[in-house]
Amino acid sequence: MDENIKPVDPEKIACVVCLKEIPISEAKSDEASDYVLHYCSLECYAVWKKQNENEKKD
Repeated sequence: MDENIKPVDPEKIACVVCLKEIPISEAKSDEASDYVLHYCSLECYAVWKKQNENEKKD
């Protein structure tokens, strides 16, 4: 058995809202036609959605 095996860190991505780095497997995502946004939680998604709606009103 090879004793030099090292664990591999999961690939991470930053939350669009708070920039917290999270494993891609744990990220919530919102897909659009040309891009994908990632969120660490539903709370961050709600913050982004509210900000986005406010920008559209202005």
